Amino acid sequence: MRKREEIRNRFSPRASLDGATRFFLVGIGGAGMSALARMLAHRGFEVRGSDSHRSPETGRLLAEGIEVVIGHTASSIGPGDAVVLTDAIDIDRSPEYAAAVELGRPVVRRSVCLGWLLQSKRVIAVTGTHGKTTTTAMIGAGLIAAGKEPFVMVGASIPQWSGPVVEGTGDLAVVEACEAYDSFHDLDPSIVVLTNLELDHVDFHGNYENLRASMLDFVRKLPDDGLLIYCEEDPGAKEVAELSGRPSRGYALRDWHGRHLATPGRHNALNAAAAEVAAVAVGADAASAESGIAAFSGAERRLQKLLEGPITVIDDYAHHPTEIEASLCALRSEYPGRRLVVVFQPHLYSRTAPLIAEFAEALSIADNVVLTDIYPAREDPMPGVSAERIVEEVTKPVRYVPSRHLLPIVVARMLQPGDVVVGMGAGNISEFTPALIKELARDDASRPPHVAVLYGGDSAEREVSLHSGREVHQALKRLGYRSERVDVTDVLLRTGDLSRFIGPDRPDVAFLAVHGTHAEDGALQGLLEMLQIPYTGSGIQASAIAMDKQMTKRVLETQGIRVPRGQLLLSPSDEVALTPPVVVKPNAQGSTVGLRFVERPEELRGAIEYAFAFDKSVLVEEWVRGMEISTPVLDGEALVPVEISASGGRYDFERKYTPGATEEVCPARLSPELLQSAREIAVQAHEALGCSGATRTDAIVSEEEIYVLEVNTLPGMTSTSLLPNSARAAGIDFDELCRRQVEDALKRNAAKT
Repeated sequence: MRKREEIRNRFSPRASLDGATRFFLVGIGGAGMSALARMLAHRGFEVRGSDSHRSPETGRLLAEGIEVVIGHTASSIGPGDAVVLTDAIDIDRSPEYAAAVELGRPVVRRSVCLGWLLQSKRVIAVTGTHGKTTTTAMIGAGLIAAGKEPFVMVGASIPQWSGPVVEGTGDLAVVEACEAYDSFHDLDPSIVVLTNLELDHVDFHGNYENLRASMLDFVRKLPDDGLLIYCEEDPGAKEVAELSGRPSRGYALRDWHGRHLATPGRHNALNAAAAEVAAVAVGADAASAESGIAAFSGAERRLQKLLEGPITVIDDYAHHPTEIEASLCALRSEYPGRRLVVVFQPHLYSRTAPLIAEFAEALSIADNVVLTDIYPAREDPMPGVSAERIVEEVTKPVRYVPSRHLLPIVVARMLQPGDVVVGMGAGNISEFTPALIKELARDDASRPPHVAVLYGGDSAEREVSLHSGREVHQALKRLGYRSERVDVTDVLLRTGDLSRFIGPDRPDVAFLAVHGTHAEDGALQGLLEMLQIPYTGSGIQASAIAMDKQMTKRVLETQGIRVPRGQLLLSPSDEVALTPPVVVKPNAQGSTVGLRFVERPEELRGAIEYAFAFDKSVLVEEWVRGMEISTPVLDGEALVPVEISASGGRYDFERKYTPGATEEVCPARLSPELLQSAREIAVQAHEALGCSGATRTDAIVSEEEIYVLEVNTLPGMTSTSLLPNSARAAGIDFDELCRRQVEDALKRNAAKT
């Protein structure tokens, strides 16, 4: 924000620009600054500039031959430059400002440079809290239609003019005069059009009285033959007219009411009335001016229709409760009977703080409201001021999406045919509507789903995952999916580039062919949840619980499911209450990683130390001897229990993954009663942990009793894996098994919207 002291003392006066031929604009990508750059270039000045990031506007400037530097550096400023700063630039942090001061070059605000350029023109300055852009453009349209050839400069691009500036050859100039930071004081108006006046720009003016005083100072700059044109229906504008002592002419809705207007809404009818009065006041033919105003099709981001169809998408700049109310009422009138969804980003903490109730009331005109976090611009956060405060007072169905980057995905999922959705606000919410349109285009039933097979990982089961990922990828390609393999850990640790998971080209679903830590424990699931990408397998909580073997046992015991007695060790030196024979294993690793079978007491300490090499906690369990079985659950139903007969009777990592080292018998050689009991227990365990997708419950059958060892939330998908073998016995081949997991993930994601 600009402070009064720096405006007075740290910028050069207008006269310092006399004789300047080269200009460098800091913040050139902004709407007002890019318009100024074009104005300077049209008048033959050499123009360059800088901005913090690339944007469509910087691209347009480059295409027009205006040099743009991305990034702010002192080296951009040369000895002959006059430097122009937008008010969004903090001069204490600006290397361009520091360099200009060191070189003794003039540094001025944008408004000062504009006033300097317009010294030879009769200036129609349009000011007020709301409606400046549209009213300025309407006046320009009316004067152009009347043959007055005005210069027009608007604070937004005008589609029918292909930009924000019209370079007319006449003696009239029509410009916005913004009250923020007193920038309008740098203009010398012949006519002032005051649309309205409400409390705004609290960060600078502080209160309404200060704002009104600033407006009066500006209006009193009018010469004796000047004119104030004001809205009679607005109390603030009417008060300024009465106090100013300058010649004035009021306008009201009656001056335009009932006539055709291309831009919808009562507020735009008032803007049109102001425009016609102003055009006639400078000698324009009334009928010609009316024709130009009526045909004006609107400014960029002023109820701008970007998509018309079963779902209509509109972009709007409204960022004050009065503006929001006017825009939403206009949309209600233009689209009667259709559900209206507003997606709003508050602008500035200082603007939001005193108007929370008013924002909520205005937004509640819509049928559904979505809010995202406040755009801070130049401000630091204010304690207790949040978009959540507005959410609490909205009276219609409302959703809070703190990250604006998620808005296109979240909103697209909630829309229905016939909806009208408007993105609204003065910050970077402008990126939402184009992104939403791309998101809506993803909903094409004719294209095959895009699946990212995530494999590899950083656990001890990485090598196994490489096999799972390859086989799943090949199956999905055979099924016609658009499949790609991604070693997600390699991506995160090597490049950190997640761009393939973001935006409209992201995968429709992630197939998790990963195992072990950071894969089955909820970590990867959390990342995918943040990216809003559906995935196979269980969610964050179920994955985390199932990965913790001790926690799993506690949950299962509460459901009456038998588990082996055990003890959790947090240090290799902990005393062990159990005596061999026991099984020692890491508490949170794959089912056989770091596992040791201990028959003699002298083997115990070595097995514990070995297990601690894989995890920070270790589980020592009684060695329940019997038949080891594994029962998969798919789509909520148990498949055929598989008997695991390992050589030597010990099912460890080597025997699990070495072909031929373990015999798998499907179905397990158990009585029908025990087979059924195993299936029921597997489903019970799956549900007790809150699992989804495919799981595998490992158990021991000893003397007609079933003891559950653990539940795996991402069963292996290799040629030797238990889940595919059990599925085959149930008549489900490998390809169909992969397809069912993908479709389950997509179905569960759709159910969350």
